[in-house]
Amino acid sequence: MNFIGEIAGLATSFFFSITAIIFTKAGRMVGPQNANRLRIIFALTYLVILNLILFREPIPFSADSSRWIWLSLSGVIGLALGDVFFFQSLISVGTRLGSLLLSLAPIFASLIAWIFFGETLTPLQITGVVIALTGIGWVVMSHEEPADTPHGHTRRGVIFGVLAGLGQAVGFVLSKQGMIGDFSPFQGNAIRMLAAAIFIWSWAILQGQAGSTITEVRRQPQTLKLLAIGALVGPVLGVTASLLAVQHAEVGVASTLMALPPVIVLPISYFVFKEKVGWQAIAGTLLAIVGVAVLFLA
Repeated sequence: MNFIGEIAGLATSFFFSITAIIFTKAGRMVGPQNANRLRIIFALTYLVILNLILFREPIPFSADSSRWIWLSLSGVIGLALGDVFFFQSLISVGTRLGSLLLSLAPIFASLIAWIFFGETLTPLQITGVVIALTGIGWVVMSHEEPADTPHGHTRRGVIFGVLAGLGQAVGFVLSKQGMIGDFSPFQGNAIRMLAAAIFIWSWAILQGQAGSTITEVRRQPQTLKLLAIGALVGPVLGVTASLLAVQHAEVGVASTLMALPPVIVLPISYFVFKEKVGWQAIAGTLLAIVGVAVLFLA
């Protein structure tokens, strides 16, 4: 059987897990919004170079207009707006609940793909999605927040978290439409990243924050190395793998496999950062693995 989409979904989660650790450190140094703006620039630079090497054009201008429309909308909604909502959710309700709300993305994605594009999941696939999401939720809810984590589960924070999940879901579905047929994920990623970069930096200029981003990085130039590595792992390799996943698997399945970073980060936190891991987190991890296994069996 061909598991390209499923394997790409798992690879996406792995890349996103690594980049989450990197960007958490960078975000604490220069602020999450500044880190996000700069990682987009690094990622776009990498993709321009890759596309020049692989396809002899920096950006896939030869692609038809429909791909540009779908993928550009996906970049703005998924990479730009979705991340903004996610950051705001984290500030309001903390990492645990914010991450759990983001895990709604596979559910939203499955519903959107079913309503608008007629994409359906088999009963076994639905079972796998439910099991995996239950395991992910268990892991996230069992995580103890650091003492300095913002508290107060406000309605605004929950709304931002739901919007983050919805934004990511819409981004997945739109990407699927833009990647129909034989189209390189590196080319699709370049279009998404370009649209996201234009949106994010235009918004920063309108808010008068572009200059402060550059100033902040000049004060802490060591952050650039972290952002350069993180951009290669996450927005380049991770997002490219996500496009390959939605190109070859159902959106609901692909987005579920991409929602595994809280589970993948668990052993890294235990073995690398020596963080305590409770039995609930271990049980949730095993449950998520069972859900993933069911998806492959489906």
